[in-house]
Amino acid sequence: MFSYKRTNVPHLCLVYLNSEAIMKTLNFGVCLILVGLLTITVEAAAAESNYGEALDKTFMFLEAQRSGKLPSDRRVKWRGDSGLKDGSLQNVELVGGYYDAGDHVKFGLPMAFSVTMLAWGTVEYRKEITNLNQMGHALWAIRWGTDYFIKAHTQPNVLWGQVGDGNSDHYCWERAEDMTTPRTAFKLDQDHPGSDLAGETAAALAASSMAFKPYNSSYSDLLLIHAKQLFSFADRFRGLYDDSIPSAKQFYKSSGYSDELLWGAAWLFRATGEEQYLKYVVDNGAYMGGTGLAVKEFSWDNKYAGVQILLSKVLMEKKGGGHTWTLKQYEAKADYFACACLQKNDGYNVQLTPGGLMYVHDWNNMQYASAASFLLAVYSDYLSAANAKLTCPGGQVQPHEILDFVKSQADYILGKNPKSMSYMVGYGPKYPTQVHHRGASIASISVLPSPVSCIQGFDAWYCRREADPNVIHGALVGGPDRNDNFNDERSNYEQTEPTISASAPLVGLFSKLESLYGNTRPNHKGSTTNNHPTLTYQHLQTPVPSSTPSGEQIKFVHSITSKWNVGKTTYYRHKMTMKNTSQKPITDVKLMVEELTGPIWGLSPTTVKNTYELPQWLRVLKPGMDCSFVYVQGGPQAKVSVLSYQYR
Repeated sequence: MFSYKRTNVPHLCLVYLNSEAIMKTLNFGVCLILVGLLTITVEAAAAESNYGEALDKTFMFLEAQRSGKLPSDRRVKWRGDSGLKDGSLQNVELVGGYYDAGDHVKFGLPMAFSVTMLAWGTVEYRKEITNLNQMGHALWAIRWGTDYFIKAHTQPNVLWGQVGDGNSDHYCWERAEDMTTPRTAFKLDQDHPGSDLAGETAAALAASSMAFKPYNSSYSDLLLIHAKQLFSFADRFRGLYDDSIPSAKQFYKSSGYSDELLWGAAWLFRATGEEQYLKYVVDNGAYMGGTGLAVKEFSWDNKYAGVQILLSKVLMEKKGGGHTWTLKQYEAKADYFACACLQKNDGYNVQLTPGGLMYVHDWNNMQYASAASFLLAVYSDYLSAANAKLTCPGGQVQPHEILDFVKSQADYILGKNPKSMSYMVGYGPKYPTQVHHRGASIASISVLPSPVSCIQGFDAWYCRREADPNVIHGALVGGPDRNDNFNDERSNYEQTEPTISASAPLVGLFSKLESLYGNTRPNHKGSTTNNHPTLTYQHLQTPVPSSTPSGEQIKFVHSITSKWNVGKTTYYRHKMTMKNTSQKPITDVKLMVEELTGPIWGLSPTTVKNTYELPQWLRVLKPGMDCSFVYVQGGPQAKVSVLSYQYR
């Protein structure tokens, strides 16, 4: 599969770029002297990588990519609210989600892949992330995407797959807060299918349901409901999403949907344990390429290696039952991918730069290197847990040897490379300063409140030679070419544009490496890892009685089932259990829920403000029967009281 991402540069900037090329020529001799001096400066390359700091900065980049209404305690202060009317032209609420890169389009396919990677990293490395006090940030990074996907999945067979038009967006250089470009929303349905996008979104929601399971079981269950519906939609109504949304074809063209169908089924099997999903990947393994295609790429467009490694875990844990023979074929292809990355695949290997970085594509190569590195780390853990080795044409490889290679890739990203440059913005003493990113390159609205128009953005900000006024901490740029060369220029979008699909795999990768190597050296100066409150959650053994009034025959018991911190805010998962203590069935229960600031599950809202009723399937509370509902919010608990009820 070939993945393609394009960012247009308007002709109006050619004059500026040509004049800059002339200046470069005039100063060529001076530059040679400077390059000579820089090549002997190796202190940054010799320093140990601080994976904990890099993890924290990765979360900050994801926060900088948020669309919608931003929290007041956000860490990225130069960002403001944006896209607050997304979907309004189509009478659907699509506020939220992530911008994919340096632009302001919400492309569904890379966004869903990014959330899958965030969730997978959180599931695999829950202990490591928790020990680093980063679970709050991890869950909110996931939820900023999953809340949006829930909004976008308005009906079982409808998924809104994109907001914004790539062409018009790329001909404007303006802040997200100033957007003047069309915010057209595009949807998939039975007549306009998109199995790749719906399948990937199903995978994202299934993986996210596992990430949230220990902290918010109600939200986890909700995600799983949407995941199952989306997978069914993807499988029943087949087609390429960019045929239904032609606006996406120029930017994130899909090379097929078979891998996403297998990917979605594999994640649903892992999340549910239901045999039907394992049978799906077994029955369709040959037809859809899962057992036949050997690949050297893992990305937003190509999930085969991910499927193969996920199913290898099933085999290693001896959970395959009668499907063992087919699962071994998946495992063989997983081995091919790993051996190719490790240069032990009898010549059929992933290319490495002279400095040792995996090189898959000329355009934004770092997204392929980061995704492959995460996948190898996970596979190493699976092999280690099974007391197994990787068998390659070039010899056997121990799991720790795979991790050594993974570490070399992470270290290259963070500065151990021929340029002695960190390709993560804001990390280390030397990193890209002219990032191809609209928000980073234009002064913040808090500094420059007046709007910056399309043309003004190009004239005043895009073509300037100075560093970005806003440091977009944690952004992983496209990276160097196949010869380790890198030009830090805003117009060099192939190398200087960051993407969420490149950064999302780093969450799991850095968490794993920090757990292995983090205690061997002190934190870098400026690290923010230790500045966050510790994530805590507790299960109260003795329920705490509610202090709010109840009906004469309806008693409430309130408990806090979990608790976690995000920044300075503590969030609680409240469980309210209501019981009919009378001798008669009770029906038509109406509850008043006041001071509710977060989401609520288990009750149905009425047309009256703050008033809720029992769901349709539970209209009658029999004597002695109880039921529960759940809500999540920061600060004090909500006030719950009974407005009315009737005896049946």
